[in-house]
Amino acid sequence: MSKHDVRHPDKRVSTGAYSAGILTDDGWLYVSGQGPLDLATGAVLLGTIEEETTQTLEHVEKIVQAAGGTVDDIVKCAVHLADIWEFPRFNEAYRAFFASRGVSVLPARTTVGSQLYGGIRVEIDAVARIGR
Repeated sequence: MSKHDVRHPDKRVSTGAYSAGILTDDGWLYVSGQGPLDLATGAVLLGTIEEETTQTLEHVEKIVQAAGGTVDDIVKCAVHLADIWEFPRFNEAYRAFFASRGVSVLPARTTVGSQLYGGIRVEIDAVARIGR
């Protein structure tokens, strides 16, 4: 198996020792945990859970698109929430994001409470199958 680095097209600064995405030759895309960051500066963009969820999913979407796919190709998401009690509001923003892109079958998902860096409320990683 070979693998290829997939970069976020708008990211201008390094925010860690990892690839934004890894695409395997059989079409599996693994997207590293994304958060609400300004990709030009690396600054954290703090906001409501709804705002941070939408911003984070937009970053995931850009990486999937850079690999040649769409959010409809996402099969699994893992979500980390700084405050698990924000789950209902997060869930509505998550649902609205996918609905706005015409996705009728939502990805499988795990959501857990976690300590998150820089005061962010949400981090999301994803697995997608591209071009199959």
